[in-house]
Amino acid sequence: MNTTNTPTERRERIVIRFAGDSGDGMQLTGTRFSETSALAGNDIATFPDFPAEIRAPAGSIAGVSGFQVQFGAQAIYTPGDQPDALVAMNPAALRRNLGDLPDGAIVICDEDQFNDKNLSRAGFAANPFADGSLDRFRSFSVPITRATIAALEPIASLSSRQKERCRNFFALGLTCWMYGRPLKPTLGWIQSKYGDSDVGEANRIALQKGYDFGITAEIFASPVEVPPAAIPPGRYRSVTGNQATALGLAAAAQCANRQLVFAGYPITPASDILHDLSKYKTFNVKTLQVEDEIAAACAAIGASYGGAIGITASSGPGIVLKGEAVGLAVSAELPLVIVDVQRAGPSTGMPTKVEQADLNLVLHGRNGESPVVVIAPRSPADAFDMAIEAVRLATKYMVPVYYLSDAYVANGAEPWRVPAVDDLPNIEVTNRTEVEGFAPFIRDAATLARPWAIPGTPGLEHRIGGIEKADGSGHISYDPVNHERMSSLRAAKVARIADDIPPLEVEGDPNATALVVSWGSTYGTVRTAVEELIRRGVPVAHAHLRYLNPMPANTGEVLARFAKVVVAELNMGQLNVLLRARFLIDTVAVTKIQGQPFKVAELVARIGDGLSA
Repeated sequence: MNTTNTPTERRERIVIRFAGDSGDGMQLTGTRFSETSALAGNDIATFPDFPAEIRAPAGSIAGVSGFQVQFGAQAIYTPGDQPDALVAMNPAALRRNLGDLPDGAIVICDEDQFNDKNLSRAGFAANPFADGSLDRFRSFSVPITRATIAALEPIASLSSRQKERCRNFFALGLTCWMYGRPLKPTLGWIQSKYGDSDVGEANRIALQKGYDFGITAEIFASPVEVPPAAIPPGRYRSVTGNQATALGLAAAAQCANRQLVFAGYPITPASDILHDLSKYKTFNVKTLQVEDEIAAACAAIGASYGGAIGITASSGPGIVLKGEAVGLAVSAELPLVIVDVQRAGPSTGMPTKVEQADLNLVLHGRNGESPVVVIAPRSPADAFDMAIEAVRLATKYMVPVYYLSDAYVANGAEPWRVPAVDDLPNIEVTNRTEVEGFAPFIRDAATLARPWAIPGTPGLEHRIGGIEKADGSGHISYDPVNHERMSSLRAAKVARIADDIPPLEVEGDPNATALVVSWGSTYGTVRTAVEELIRRGVPVAHAHLRYLNPMPANTGEVLARFAKVVVAELNMGQLNVLLRARFLIDTVAVTKIQGQPFKVAELVARIGDGLSA
């Protein structure tokens, strides 16, 4: 809200990118700006972009950390293609992001960092503010470092270096003035984080000084007003995908009235799930940080064998290591949830960058015929519901469930409407206690699930393991006919889940002759691109798969209705090949494997090309 008499410019949506060294606090700055915008009533979508190098040289291109947020007065599904404004804390951040800026974009730089040394490190032959290379932008050179240190001079307990580290709050205050964001939410956050300490006071002063600079400097255009979005009433909070996943898993344990045991090993970008779940110990959640990925999977399986909800999480390289243990869970028919926060591969690949290339891995990355359930949230907020769904399916059907998130969902944020407790699903989990007629591999007629008998239950002693078992009795069996029957039963159990999940929905032009199919984190970008194509008169529709194995029962019927099907995904066409093989339809693949998400304009062009092919 504009608290001065300065005239304001009204905009429906704005995209801002904050960029600087990995130690400049850009993720914190972007997060605080995003949450302030959400509290102001705007819809938001964010995209944090981390450097892969842990300690890249200061001022280098490789060390640039970025955070982009789009906020608006209407539904927001992506963090935006091009920034309307770039806040660059050093020359490297400017150089790294110049190519993404449209003509007329606002560029704000910390002029105190544009010295010969930093310019050379970033590859600038001359200061871009002096050589005319920024003439196509509305560029502003602001003495952020000097102004911050001067404002904090009365705080004698802090060194000059400590004072300089507060300059991100100065930049935050300035952008809050420019876009009518209130300071109160961030001031409250500083108080809760630092209390009345000198560090807290320094951040408060820097934030206010940045805001005041915008008012008094008289070098900026009028502040911009972005009115609140029309969203359903309710209680909202901003969540990242990893936060929502942890909340969903903890809620699922409460819905099932079961203890949740999470075993994990730190890996980017999945580690935050372990960190967040460790906060929920009062909700019957136990977390273990174990020595390696194999131990994590085995500990989770052991927890499920003991009657708890066993969960493990990793990213691509760790998921590979868990493969043998997941095969054990398939054979033993125990509930298990495996969260895969996908990142660019193969091997170590690009640990902080996004990719959807683990679909083949989770579908087929085990020895033998070992069918599993695979689901994928479509956005950070959707991660909450799909985490609950993963637990529901795993416990109801006694089967491992892969939950395919990715770096884009995990680190991105959006408003999430906090559900009422009474609106959460009731996950019915029963354990066999009746001795009469018990056998470890008798099956429920409806689900084909075997009974979940807790070790130590009198009269229900039994053996399970990785060696093939006889149907019903569970005795070790090498009979070839029995092996084929057990393999078929395990596959049929997973296939039967298609009748227990929502049908595939189609959005867009009801008279469309072409369909775009997406899955996982591509939902928002594909939806926005399809809406743009419809505005241009292209008769196209959109279907998004959240259930990948089994797929919804009507998937084949939906695909068959369209003369042209385009499949968009961040890999080299894994879902595309799967759809062609399963449903015998001709499809066109639109793929990207650059460690970056699709842009809307990119998809509009490429989908258009695919439809005309």
